[in-house]
Amino acid sequence: MQSKAATVDEYLSSLPADRREALVAVRKLFKTNLDRKYAEGMSYGMIGWSVPHAVFPAGYHCNPAQPLPFAGLASQKGHMSLYLFGLYCDQVDGKPGPLLRWFEDAWKKSGKKLDMGKACLRFKKLDDLSLEVLAQLLQRMPCDEFVALYERSLGAARPAKKAAAPKTVQKKAATKTTAAKRAPSKRKPAK
Repeated sequence: MQSKAATVDEYLSSLPADRREALVAVRKLFKTNLDRKYAEGMSYGMIGWSVPHAVFPAGYHCNPAQPLPFAGLASQKGHMSLYLFGLYCDQVDGKPGPLLRWFEDAWKKSGKKLDMGKACLRFKKLDDLSLEVLAQLLQRMPCDEFVALYERSLGAARPAKKAAAPKTVQKKAATKTTAAKRAPSKRKPAK
């Protein structure tokens, strides 16, 4: 559920105490471990970290007026969510790339249960998270490297443009020949 809060502090103050405490702790983790080129603010109705236009002028390909999103943190109806767009970008042909494989392996070694979709890490309480693994992930994703990963993922997601086949007279002639070879119509002739 998206919040209408205009600031991060306003968003946090609107939450129940237990949720606020968990999100404040995750936010602190971001502030401590995230590259300073990222900017924090409200984005898509949640706390968000993004690559500002001053760093990456092209912005987000879905809406270039928006800065490139990196991560989001939200209180949802039945859980809290940490959206890790950088991990989502680290997939090639639907298969995990090296960063995503490292993350999944490190999380497993932490002994915590990983409740994650393509890029959405769900948790009900702070203790569900491996803060150490999250800190290492943030340190492994400096802004410039994330932008490069994002640009590579865009290139991989876009199919190569096929050259249009030249239209020739021979092709048109072949079409007419093919039409002439079709079975005769089963309509009864007019009397």
